[in-house]
Amino acid sequence: MSIKPILFNTPMVRAILDGRKSCTRRIVNPQPQGRLCYTFAGGDCGTWGYPSKTAYENWGDEYKLPEDITDEELKRRWNPPYHTDDILYVRETWRKGLERYIYRADYSDTEKFYRGGKEIEMKWHPSIHMPKEAARIWLKVTDVRVERLQEITEEQACMEGTDPWDEACYENNGWHPTLSDPDSGGDPNMIDGFHKLWNSTIKKSDLDYYGWSANPWVWVIEFERCERGGVDER
Repeated sequence: MSIKPILFNTPMVRAILDGRKSCTRRIVNPQPQGRLCYTFAGGDCGTWGYPSKTAYENWGDEYKLPEDITDEELKRRWNPPYHTDDILYVRETWRKGLERYIYRADYSDTEKFYRGGKEIEMKWHPSIHMPKEAARIWLKVTDVRVERLQEITEEQACMEGTDPWDEACYENNGWHPTLSDPDSGGDPNMIDGFHKLWNSTIKKSDLDYYGWSANPWVWVIEFERCERGGVDER
């Protein structure tokens, strides 16, 4: 078990706080090329750790001779960023107030801020610069696996914190819910909503490689909330 940071943008922090997000997908780097055989060191076929030298994996031309790769190199290239039972502290957009830390996710996108009766522009610090002491959300990893992005299910799309009211969830349903009649046409398509959500996190220059249509290999990391006080940092 290790204690590690994990970054989430403001909408995903809100989803975690609301209890709507208990899973995240992260790009596998480097990406496997061709068919991936699920035979890995330390487990049976179908388990995930890192490829063994005798496994019949195909991770690209430069890795077709596994006997030439050291164990250290295997671990470095194919070790997941998080493991089951790891404790993660969430880094989010923040700033330090006079007496406490404050967080962007606690305020609406249209929130106005005032000082001395005058409206001011709040200057927030990016999540990557948030110190560990400012973390208020702690997570325990419950499962880690690898799969193609488009293998996501409706249930998993919900666990990703996809907003069921996003119009993308209804584009292929032929109807649009309203507050007065939210059930007028059936259930939302959460995978379509996740499709939009995923692409919003990828740089435009990388969409051809890591966007939804590219269907990249991803780490699927499931987690649950835990208390800061229960973490042993020794």
